[in-house]
Amino acid sequence: MAEKIQTKKPKKKVEKKEEIKIEEKMEKAEQKEKAIEETKKEEKEKSEIKKEKPKKTEAIVNAFGIPVSTKKSAAVCKFIKGKTIFSAISDLEKVISKKTPVPMKGEIPHRKGKIMSGRYPKRTAEHFIKLLKTLSANAEVNGINEPVISEAVANIASRPFGRFGRVRKKRTHVRIIARQKINKNKNQ
Repeated sequence: MAEKIQTKKPKKKVEKKEEIKIEEKMEKAEQKEKAIEETKKEEKEKSEIKKEKPKKTEAIVNAFGIPVSTKKSAAVCKFIKGKTIFSAISDLEKVISKKTPVPMKGEIPHRKGKIMSGRYPKRTAEHFIKLLKTLSANAEVNGINEPVISEAVANIASRPFGRFGRVRKKRTHVRIIARQKINKNKNQ
């Protein structure tokens, strides 16, 4: 009968080796954390440099398929072009309350005042007020101080059929652009 002799290793040496391994792992983890922090700092510095974007010179708003007449939209575009955004909004509010007519061409009745013929396109004015408020917000974001409407264009959109396919609905695409007000000095 052969007896097996078991050799017992002292527990203290094993525990010390495990402690050393744990300490090495902790040191490696700390080094990784420091490296990650350094890369984050570098990325922040790079992003701060990238944030210096060139200043935009115009604010744009596009609307597709608005359910208003293209003829009335074109008249309102002509009415607001060259005005500041806030004066255009106040003028369109006067149109809604039927105090100021929008000049229009065609066989349209004459109105009181300096204009020949015009109408009060209420729904069109309401949609344009929403667009102009969006345009003023875009101008603030782009850093434009005194925005003036430089372009206002209304185009015909695809007109869907109404119910039962008899009637074609009204649809219009609108694009409004505002730019910085240019001050012209007579001395220069």
